[in-house]
Parts: sequence; C-alpha cells; structure tokens
Amino acid sequence: MNDPHAHETALVHLYRGELGRMTTYRVRLDTTTNWALGAVVATVTFTLGQPEAPHDVLLLPYVLGCVFAGLEARRYCEMEVSRERVHTLEAGFFAPMLGGPSLPGWQEAIAASLHAPSSPVGIWQALAVRARRNYVWLFLALYGSWWAKLGLSGKPLVAAASTSWMSGETAIAAATLLVLPWVVLGLMGKTAGMLKPAARPASARSAGHSSPTTSTSP
Repeated sequence: MNDPHAHETALVHLYRGELGRMTTYRVRLDTTTNWALGAVVATVTFTLGQPEAPHDVLLLPYVLGCVFAGLEARRYCEMEVSRERVHTLEAGFFAPMLGGPSLPGWQEAIAASLHAPSSPVGIWQALAVRARRNYVWLFLALYGSWWAKLGLSGKPLVAAASTSWMSGETAIAAATLLVLPWVVLGLMGKTAGMLKPAARPASARSAGHSSPTTSTSP
C-alpha cells in the first residue's frame, strides 16, 4: 500500500463497522423482548378480562416467550463477537493514541477473531443473561396471572386448574415446573461465576485482555 495511513484507516473502518453491527444486534434484542412482552400483556389482559376465557390460554405466551428467548440468546452470542472486537480496538488501538497503556497482542486477537469468529459467550450463558434481564420476570408475571385467574374463578384452586385434558393437581405441578427452570437460569445469569465462559483466542488470553464476557448489561 502506498498510503502510509492505510493501516490506521482500515482499523477505523473496522471499528465503525463492528460498532454498527453491535448496535444492530442490540436493537434486535430489544425488538424480540418487546414481542414477548406484548404477547404476555395481550394474553393476560384478555384472559383476566374475560371470565369465560380458559386459563390454559396463558400457555401460548409462555411458548412464544421460550422461542423469543432462544432467538435472543443466539443474537446475544453474535453481538458479543462484535462487542469483544470493539473493546479490543478501543483498548489496543485508540487508548494508546490518547496516552493510555498499550495492550499487548491486541492485533493478533483481532486477526484471530476475524479469521475464525467465535463468541466469547456460550449459548447457555447467553440464555441465562437474557433470562435474568427479562424473561424470568415475564414468566413470573405470567405465573402470577395464572394463579389470579384461578382465584377469580370462584372455585377451589385445584378444581379451577383442571382442564379437559389435565387434572388440577397435574396442571398446578406442570405450571410450577415450567417456570422453575427460568428462575434457575435467572440466578445463574446473576452469578456469572457459576457459568464457564467459552474459550477466547489465545493471544487475547495471554495479553490479559479484559473480555466483556461477564458483562450482563444488555
């Protein structure tokens, strides 16, 4: 290359591209969460507002919520790839320009990430993070609404929980078992130390690079 600043220019464009990609995935995460919230609110409003509405309708937003949570977990993993690149460029490229300390091995870490992209966050860790931030609260609200629906029926809870295809005792046990795993995932998302992060490039590990793996801000 004849341009002596071509290397710096390429890194600046890479930084802008990865920052835009990370922002796009963040918007997609918010969109999926809004879909799940809308499904829960609409179904709960309909079920509690219509006395004749069956309580097992509340199973629909639960299923949709599980699907949306899985989509968010995959998107979160994709976002973390860009997040780590952005953080590495900030610490290794921009920080020394501003008089900060250099980050040894940052160029090798970026090259390894571009050559073989790999998320620093595993799918289960991503699911736990999204559960703690959003879905555990949605499912707990859905669970509480289900109990409210049973209480408003004027019947004994076990009798109110029964359906044409399930006894009341089985329905209560099933509802509890459906929510319990999300509570556990939410606790795992809060205590990041319980989760083993995915492997990162060796050059980044040897540089002592502080990865955003444990970040749970989104």
